[in-house]
Amino acid sequence: MTSFAVSSSHRKMGLSVALIVLIFDQLIKYIVTVPLQLESRGDEGLEILPIFKLRWLENRGVSMGFFHADTETARWVLVGMTVAISLFVAIWMWREKARQDVLALGLVLGGALGNIVDRVRLGFVVDYADLHFGEWRPFLVFNLADAAITIGVLILLARALLLGEKGQKTESHKNA
Repeated sequence: MTSFAVSSSHRKMGLSVALIVLIFDQLIKYIVTVPLQLESRGDEGLEILPIFKLRWLENRGVSMGFFHADTETARWVLVGMTVAISLFVAIWMWREKARQDVLALGLVLGGALGNIVDRVRLGFVVDYADLHFGEWRPFLVFNLADAAITIGVLILLARALLLGEKGQKTESHKNA
């Protein structure tokens, strides 16, 4: 098998992962918005488990509420920034040769696209997942797109750290 064929199959896998994340993200957001009418339930939301409930939150910023977009201009600047980042991720994914990194980048790209669709359509990102242990919340209210982005980034970081250490050990053995 040629390296082009390997890259081509990796690209298809990465694009497939991104598309699956985008579709499921938008499907879940539709369910919490329309059939469940989560917005009308207020802060009480809908308890699924004692540690997890669905709760409506309109996120007008990015991660952890940074860069809050209160105006139409700020909203579209944020859309432009996230589109630019998504293009960077897509190009990286297209050029990447490591299958695991392509998978991780597909998660990041799909999640980013899901949140971009919300911001363009609604002016905000729909967040709904509230994981909590009593009053303690290890995460802010999030959505599937956020989870995919986080998991993808963690995979990339873990692989970079593990492969970086492995590469350093290999170099030190060669120099010895």
